[in-house]
Amino acid sequence: MSTPEKTANEKPVREIVLKFSCEDQPGIVANVAALFAAQGFNIRESHQFEDVESRRFFMRTVLDATDQSLTLAEVQAAFIPVARRYNMDWQLVDADSRLKVLVAVSQWGHCLHNLLNAWKQGTLPVDIVGVVSNHQVMQELVEWYQLPFHHLPITPDTKAQQEGEMLALMESSGAECLVLARYMQILSNQLCRQLAGRAINIHHSFLPGFKGARPYHQAFERGVKLIGATAHYVTADLDEGPIIEQAVERVTHVNTPGELTEIGRDIESVVLNRALRWHAEHRVLLNGNKTVVFSR
Repeated sequence: MSTPEKTANEKPVREIVLKFSCEDQPGIVANVAALFAAQGFNIRESHQFEDVESRRFFMRTVLDATDQSLTLAEVQAAFIPVARRYNMDWQLVDADSRLKVLVAVSQWGHCLHNLLNAWKQGTLPVDIVGVVSNHQVMQELVEWYQLPFHHLPITPDTKAQQEGEMLALMESSGAECLVLARYMQILSNQLCRQLAGRAINIHHSFLPGFKGARPYHQAFERGVKLIGATAHYVTADLDEGPIIEQAVERVTHVNTPGELTEIGRDIESVVLNRALRWHAEHRVLLNGNKTVVFSR
C-alpha cells in the first residue's frame, strides 16, 4: 500500500522567507530572531526599513533550517503568537515553492515574449500555468512554449462572464497571480478587489499626460526627452495602484515615433519581468498606496 503524498505544508522545510509589517516598537527584531533561533533556524539574509512618517516597520528575512525537521505549518503556528503581539501583516512561505502565474495578453507580445523566454530559461522563479487572451494573435507563440492558451473574447455585454471564466482558470490551474502583459482591457472593480495584491500590470509612463491611442506618437509631437514604464499592482483606480518598479531611458529629437515605440516596449518588458520576479521572491510589501521593495 503506497503512502499518501505529503502536501507542501506537511513536508520539512529547508529554507523559509518571512516578510511582515507592523507599527514600529522596541523588541521586534530581537523577538523574531529569538523565536527562529529556538527552532533551529539560521538567518541568511535580512532587510529592514522604518517609514518614519507612518512609524511603520517592514522586514524581510530568509532563514535556513539547520535540522530540516519542521514543516511549514509548524513554523507558521509557532510564529502566530509573535505576529499577534505586534499586530503584524505577515507572510511566511517555503522558499522552494514557486509562484504559479496566469498571464493575460491582447495583441502586443513584447512583454509576453520576455516572460516566456525567462521562464523557459529558468531565470524567472515562477511557474507559468497558462496564457489567456481576448485575441488569438499569441496562440501560436504560447503553444510553441507548450503552454495552455485560453481564448476568451470579450464584449461590453460579456465582460462579467469573461472575467468569471478568467477567475475559474486561475482556480483550476492553481494560479496565485495574474500578470497583465499588455492586456488591453480594464478589469472591473469587483475583479480588482478579488485580486488585490495578486495582479500586476505594466504600462508606459506617459500616463496621465498622453492618454488613449498612439501614446508614443503623442510623445514625439511633444518632443519628450525621457520615456519609461511602470509596473504596479492592479486596483480599481486605473493605472494608479502601488508601484513596484519603474525605469526610464533618454531619447532625443532624432528618434522617430517608431523608434520611441520600440525603446518603450523594451523598457516595459524589463520592468514587468523585475516586478514579477520581486513579487515571486516575496520582496514586495504594501505600504498604503506605496510599496517597500527589498530588491537586494
